[in-house]
Amino acid sequence: MTALIETLRYEGSLAAPLADGAVWSLIRAEARALAAREPVMAPTLMPIIDAGSDAELLAGVLAAGLAVARVDERSLAQLLADVFKANPQILLATEADLQAVKERDPACPGLKHVLVNLKGFQALQTYRAAHQLWVDGRREVASWLSNLASLVFGPDIHPAACIGKAVMLDHGSGIVIGETSVIEDQVSILQNVTLGGTGKETGDRHPKIGRGVMLGAGAKILGNIEVGAYSKVAAGSVVLKTVPPRTTVAGVPATVVRIHRVDEIPAAEMDQTIV
Repeated sequence: MTALIETLRYEGSLAAPLADGAVWSLIRAEARALAAREPVMAPTLMPIIDAGSDAELLAGVLAAGLAVARVDERSLAQLLADVFKANPQILLATEADLQAVKERDPACPGLKHVLVNLKGFQALQTYRAAHQLWVDGRREVASWLSNLASLVFGPDIHPAACIGKAVMLDHGSGIVIGETSVIEDQVSILQNVTLGGTGKETGDRHPKIGRGVMLGAGAKILGNIEVGAYSKVAAGSVVLKTVPPRTTVAGVPATVVRIHRVDEIPAAEMDQTIV
């Protein structure tokens, strides 16, 4: 069993994911089939169909979207492709993200749909490139790319934030993730969620989100606090204190309203109820 499969398996609750690299072959096949069915869409699918490598495929799709902001598309695609090729772990994280969205979003018809149409996913992958640039010491271009992604896709993700694999930014609109935020694997975040500070403090000042957590629409988690693994923050809640593992919190300010069973995984279930 590969490391990716180990990462994606929700303690036995998740169907076996595709093997490493297989998602790209499936996306290419879906794109070719769609281009044959709908010729008017063929030009927009060329970055997928004609890509020489998986890294170039991902880079080409992201660059085509980001270039709407009057940035040279070829130069941007080259920047992204260079980052993806030099850091193959990014593509593994992308594969995990693709499968996470496909499994958690009941309206999602396939992996190609996630890649081409879902701006939350596209913003997250652009963040992954910007984060690597930040880690590599290229902070000016990392910040520029992060701001460009925010303008085009919506989510505002600081390139220094640390985000794991199999993460879904559902819809993506209005999401803010601060500089010292940490998001572990297998997390689902809905629209208008803020992972922010509480004022003008410096240093480590943003939330830490545990594995398997779901953050409901409009939730605000503020300060250097933890949301424990496999917990849920209800829509519209304001969280100012650490959340214990395997609990649901709700309200302003948020308080514990339910203790979870050990087999519950909010990020995968996407259940918005709180009782």
